[in-house]
Amino acid sequence: MQPFLDRRRPGGNKHGTPRNEKDKVVFLSGLYQDDSDALLTGSKLTVDVDDQSFETEGYEDGFTTGEPIAAIVLSTSKKSGDYTQFSGPTGEVRPGHTDLVKFHQSKGFVDVRGGGRSSYRSTITDVIGGSVARIILRECFGTRFVSSICQVGSLKSQKSLADTLTIDNVDEIETSLGEAEIASIDHDFANEAGELIKETRKRGDSLGAAVEVVAVRVPPLLGQPLYQSLKVRLMGALGGLNAVQSCEIGSGVDVIPRTGSENNDPIRSSGYQSNTHGGLLGGITTGSPLVARVGFKPTSTINLPQNSVNKRLDEIEFELAKGRHDPCVGVRAGVTLESRMAIELLNSVLAYQATAHCGDSIKLF
Repeated sequence: MQPFLDRRRPGGNKHGTPRNEKDKVVFLSGLYQDDSDALLTGSKLTVDVDDQSFETEGYEDGFTTGEPIAAIVLSTSKKSGDYTQFSGPTGEVRPGHTDLVKFHQSKGFVDVRGGGRSSYRSTITDVIGGSVARIILRECFGTRFVSSICQVGSLKSQKSLADTLTIDNVDEIETSLGEAEIASIDHDFANEAGELIKETRKRGDSLGAAVEVVAVRVPPLLGQPLYQSLKVRLMGALGGLNAVQSCEIGSGVDVIPRTGSENNDPIRSSGYQSNTHGGLLGGITTGSPLVARVGFKPTSTINLPQNSVNKRLDEIEFELAKGRHDPCVGVRAGVTLESRMAIELLNSVLAYQATAHCGDSIKLF
C-alpha cells in the first residue's frame, strides 16, 4: 500500500505542488502478524498527534483477519491560513473552483480550509482501498494496472500504453514508469512535458493533462445490466475524480469517423484480434485489456489576475494571495485512476460470484 501512496503524495514530484506530505499509512485494525519476532523488528512509524507521539509496529509480513481494515494517514503540512481569502460571506471566489457553489449550496456552512472534498487530498482513500483491491485481483487472476500520461496541454505522446503493455512486459514498464518524474512510456514526450510544466508554473498558470490507464489479465463476463454495467460504473468512478473533464473507453472519440468495418474487432477461437472496444462490450468485460483515457482540466487555482466575484456576488479582480497548488494535477493522477479501476473491477467480480454464477470459473475463450 505504501508505494502506491508514495506515488500519489504531494511533494514527491518536482512538477507537482510544493506542499510536502509523508503520507505514511498507519493501520488501526484488520491486520495481524503472528510472528512476534517479525512484529517487533518490522518497520516502525512514529506519528505525532496533538503533541503526543505514537509508534506503530511493522506489518510487512502480516495478513488480513477478515475484520474491516481501518487505516489513517495524517496531514502534517497544513497552512490553513492560506484559505482565509476565501472564507465567509465576503470571501473571494476562485474562477473554476467550487467556492461559490459550495458556499451557497451549504447556506454558508462550508469549511474552505484545504478545499474540503474538492481537494485532491481526498483521493488518499481511493489509493488505500484500491491497494487492497489490487492485491486480491492480482492473487486471484493475475490482474495488473498501469497508467501513463499521454498528453500535457497541447503536447501529445507519440506512444500508446494500450498498444505497448502486455502481461509479459508489465513488470518492466511498471518499474520504468515508477522511476520517472513524468510517468509516460514516451520518454521524449515526458522530457518536453516536464519543461512545459516548468515554464507554465513560472508564469503563474496551469495545464490540463490526459492519462491512459490499462488493466491486463482482466476476467471476462464481468458487469451487470444497465446502470450497473461495468462501463457505467467505470466511467462514473474515473469521471467522478476531482478535476476530471472527460473519460473515454477503448478508442474513445477516435471511433467517430470510422466505418463499422474499420472499427469492429475481429474474433477468432483464441479471442479478439484487436481491442478498439477497450475490453468492454455492452458494459461486460471480454477478457481483453481494459483501457480508459481520462482528461483533466488545468488546475483552477492559479497565480494570475482574473475577473471574479465575492460570495455576495460583488464584482472583484481576483488575485491569489497565498497557496501551494499543482501546476498540472494529471501528473499525480495515474495511481488514483488505477485504484478506482481496481475497486470497480473487484466490485464486479464480487457481483458476478454473488449471482447464479456462484462457483463458476470466470472464462470465455
